[in-house]
Amino acid sequence: SLFYNYSSLLNPESIVEFNIDKGESNLVWSKEINNFDKNKYEDNRFFITARDGEQIPVVTIAKKDIDLRNAPILFYGYCSYGINIDASFRQSIIPLLDKGIIFSIINIRGGGEMGKHWYEMGRMKNKMNTFYDFNDAVKAVLKKEIGDPANVFARGGSAGGLLMGAIINMEPELYTGIISAVPFVDVVTTMLDETIPLTTGEYDEWGNPNQLDYYTYMLKYSPYDNIRKMDYPSIYVTTGYHDSQVQYWEPAKWVAKIRAMRTNNKPFIFECS
Repeated sequence: SLFYNYSSLLNPESIVEFNIDKGESNLVWSKEINNFDKNKYEDNRFFITARDGEQIPVVTIAKKDIDLRNAPILFYGYCSYGINIDASFRQSIIPLLDKGIIFSIINIRGGGEMGKHWYEMGRMKNKMNTFYDFNDAVKAVLKKEIGDPANVFARGGSAGGLLMGAIINMEPELYTGIISAVPFVDVVTTMLDETIPLTTGEYDEWGNPNQLDYYTYMLKYSPYDNIRKMDYPSIYVTTGYHDSQVQYWEPAKWVAKIRAMRTNNKPFIFECS
């Protein structure tokens, strides 16, 4: 026999024993979640076509009894370092689902969900694919009548916070609001500062801005450098005074610049702890 761990958006973490000789599986243990009945929810996985023809995987989960066309929807993405964002069980989203909100994970290029090539197509001078994929997927999901176009939200943290900053600079009208946690949003300035412990080790992810071609490419998407005078969605930003990877002043200056340049007055909360 062998034992393996299993989880999905509908199934809490479990340990399963698989009998190789008999080809049979036996559930050994499953985490108990109070008041959770998976039969009340439905998940789905499908592919959308990005602007360059690439097929982007998307996962959604929602309560079965809601009207998908008129339900608020929350998209999540990360998309860097070849890290997989699996559709594993997330206890924290159950209250959102119970309030009638759809939750969706978009496995955009830059992650590792589709293999090493998926990572390669979303880093260095391919990084723009990451942001295009996310916005293209959001529009494609809404076109499938999943989610209310007037209530579209997105969330990402750290490199996913970079994603949030880039997508709202590119297509702010798509989003009602975003949640950006410890966001890496001042890409060029940070990558030019070699005194920061992680900077030089990140050249393989973003490129070395001391080289003109990489400097120019980073400027195309760096959230801080692409803030414009336009309407921005509602934004909730969190950061920490002692975060070792994203220093607090980076999101702070991003927040200040958006507040100074935006042409509307939607809620904008900045929490630093």
